[in-house]
Amino acid sequence: MKIVDVCAFYSPQGGGVRTYVEQKLRIGPLLGHEIVVLAPGDEDTVIERGPGARIVTIKSPRFPLDRKYGYFAESRQLHAALDAEAPDFVEATSPWRSAGLVADWAGSAPRSLVMHADPLSAYAYRWLGNIFSRQTIDRQFSIFWEHLRRHSRKFDHVVCANRDLSRRLTEGGVSHVVTIPMGVERGCFSPGHRDPALRARLLADCGLPESAALLLGVGRLASEKRWPLVIDAVNLASQQSPIGLVMLGEGRERRTILRHIAGNPHVRLFAPERDRAHFARIMASADALVHGCEAETFCMTAAEARASGIPVVVPDAGGAADHAAGGAGRTYAAADSNAAARAILDVVRERPRSRSRSRSRSRPRATARTMDEHFHELFAAYAACLDRRRQAA
Repeated sequence: MKIVDVCAFYSPQGGGVRTYVEQKLRIGPLLGHEIVVLAPGDEDTVIERGPGARIVTIKSPRFPLDRKYGYFAESRQLHAALDAEAPDFVEATSPWRSAGLVADWAGSAPRSLVMHADPLSAYAYRWLGNIFSRQTIDRQFSIFWEHLRRHSRKFDHVVCANRDLSRRLTEGGVSHVVTIPMGVERGCFSPGHRDPALRARLLADCGLPESAALLLGVGRLASEKRWPLVIDAVNLASQQSPIGLVMLGEGRERRTILRHIAGNPHVRLFAPERDRAHFARIMASADALVHGCEAETFCMTAAEARASGIPVVVPDAGGAADHAAGGAGRTYAAADSNAAARAILDVVRERPRSRSRSRSRSRPRATARTMDEHFHELFAAYAACLDRRRQAA
């Protein structure tokens, strides 16, 4: 198949979606498919990523709230690009404007909406959840629900990466919802990458000895990620046990987060680690991953932590919670720093204290799903849909 991904969330400086797209461009051709990503950009360009894989950027405005990203401003340009590509299958990977643009394209190819975002959890529930019930919030944001319901009827699949989001969309009247979990990069993350010397250096960066616990926080510095909550939880837990927190990320909230750290030497904020092999060593060398966002559709970093053999401390809502299953970590009441602190202390107290115990039952088994498995299942669903269309024709 020739699969065209209309990906408004793609940016070379992006986070989880960029990682997902890179994996799709690598794995898709290995499975016999041609992958084309249509993304907004500063210029009209074609970036070849190897046989059967390329990124086509369409000159588009920058998104005003986060200028690393753009948005498709004109249906004419996007529809012309889809006509020129003549895909067998089309994906829209944003529930916002591009979902409507792909739904309204006049082409005959089947199409799917991949839910890379959960806007109500990221914004409306987070902003208003302490005041109103979710049912009340949903009524106030009925225009978004109607947008999803209306356009979902024009898609063959609405793909979610976690069961909770699938349930909420189905209960909200969205059509054709399927759950296809994502995964981690095969062969990249492993408990075998644990490096005691690297762990000691990271703790030293936090002004702490090797006997302290090392927590890792990874992700965009954006308000929906709730990094101030994570910092507050670590500070609370640190009153009972020495803990260092190393954060890897960049984004529009950097200054706000640095102000929240307030010079605490035990909490350090560093730029993202782009070297995947070194990042895998950092991940495996931590004692746990801590995450604050309840609006994750999958939470790639939590999956990578699970594959690295370290426990996760994550909210009990959204995609991140799935990665704590089977004894692989702790969940806490979302948006509650005190509950997060208690979960952190549970994990810190149970952690292995020596290298000889590094494979003890305190460490979760590395059973994370791979991205190869995800794309095999996803593309098989697309092929079955295309076959049904052809048989009907």
